[in-house]
Amino acid sequence: MSTDQTTPLRVVLAEDSVLLRDGLVRLLEVSGFEVADACGDAETFLKAVELHRPDLVVCDVRMPPTFTSEGIRAALVVREEYPETAVMVLSQYVEEHYATELVSSHPRGVGYLLKDRVADTSEFVEALDQVAAGGTVLDPEVVTQLLSRSRHVDPLSRLTPREREVLGLMAEGRTNAAIATQLVVGEGAVEKHVSSIFAKLDLPPAEADHRQVLAVLQWLDHGERA
Repeated sequence: MSTDQTTPLRVVLAEDSVLLRDGLVRLLEVSGFEVADACGDAETFLKAVELHRPDLVVCDVRMPPTFTSEGIRAALVVREEYPETAVMVLSQYVEEHYATELVSSHPRGVGYLLKDRVADTSEFVEALDQVAAGGTVLDPEVVTQLLSRSRHVDPLSRLTPREREVLGLMAEGRTNAAIATQLVVGEGAVEKHVSSIFAKLDLPPAEADHRQVLAVLQWLDHGERA
């Protein structure tokens, strides 16, 4: 947890809703984070990131003035210009293209969650810690929609139902041990499923979970455009 950190993680927050922004600030501070700034628009957010060089940013997808893609575009700028800064994006709805673009830009230290997940404060804080530590966190609903949109692609149709289930859990950033626990199987069985998945999708196995997630999402994005 963040409270175990010797030095609190510095955070810059971007959320146009005053009520949600204040609530997130209180939650982050109680959870042991240092909130360097809390901004209501993308332009101010990027200036705050440049000034404070935070360890982590939490950013809404849609922000003023048009409430379309200002927030996610700002998050992508942070990914590009400050790759050492972890990025957690919050969204009211699943924005599939933006989710894929965000994770594909850099595989480490990135998350995409629906705002509903913030209600479970302990899981939300755990997700922030995981992203800040270099992990990848994707909302299960994002994974579900990406998989559903891509089922017409031939390579995915070669997967067994169990392999599809393992693939979905992989894309959520689960470790092999966590997948084994979720599916109530041995870790060795999960390793075999993972190897089979990458072989069938013509993707070489990666050593780290975030690389596996990146490879899966890159393939899904390619299939979605095909």
